[in-house]
Amino acid sequence: MANILNSLQEVVVERPTDIIIRQIKDLISSSQLNPGDKLPSERKLSEKLGVGRTHVRDAIKKLEFYGILRTLPQSGTVVVGLEVSAIEGLISDVLKLDSSDFYSLTETRLIIERNTLRLCALRRTDEDLNSIERALINYEQQAQTRDNLVEEDFTIHRAYADGCKNPVLKSLLLIITPDLLSTYMRLRVCSATSDKTIREHRTMYEQIKNRDAEGVIRTINQHLENICTFAKEQSSVSFAEN
Repeated sequence: MANILNSLQEVVVERPTDIIIRQIKDLISSSQLNPGDKLPSERKLSEKLGVGRTHVRDAIKKLEFYGILRTLPQSGTVVVGLEVSAIEGLISDVLKLDSSDFYSLTETRLIIERNTLRLCALRRTDEDLNSIERALINYEQQAQTRDNLVEEDFTIHRAYADGCKNPVLKSLLLIITPDLLSTYMRLRVCSATSDKTIREHRTMYEQIKNRDAEGVIRTINQHLENICTFAKEQSSVSFAEN
């Protein structure tokens, strides 16, 4: 009986948002939708797909978050000008979820973030500082009325990545972000916004502003310490069960 149960897999029901994302991926793969092309309006997509505009909006927002789509004022939503293979890879990562590698993902994130923050402190521009501050202010404002701010937190980290001026490091962070976000939300990691989190982001902002590369590495270690410990415990359970 145990062997039979071990051979079965959990049934995963796809959400409408994921189905929409998958269809956009298919359009890109078949060259019906190319980098620079404009998507139909939310209303037309909603009518064609037979779903509410909220699902369409959520799919577009998610793809915008990872830099796959971009909404331009008075121009609509377009596919970014990346190579098709790169876009396909990003979308595949958005759809992918593999919680058994949670610790590996978190460990990789820490390695990337250490280098991203260090380079950001050394290379950032005034414009980068403004972007980081805007993301941080948005986080602080949202924290007044909401608890789960995982995506807002990652938006700050993406602003750090922009400031490091290393597109490869930024791409690596974006590649692992979808799996991390999905797992964080499922396991309710960082589900409660704390004053400690806000203080640490404020400290990193000041360290980047002052070009304190060594200081910002110490702060990011503290910022992700509890998550790394939690992830290691979760992964140990998964590996033991497998």
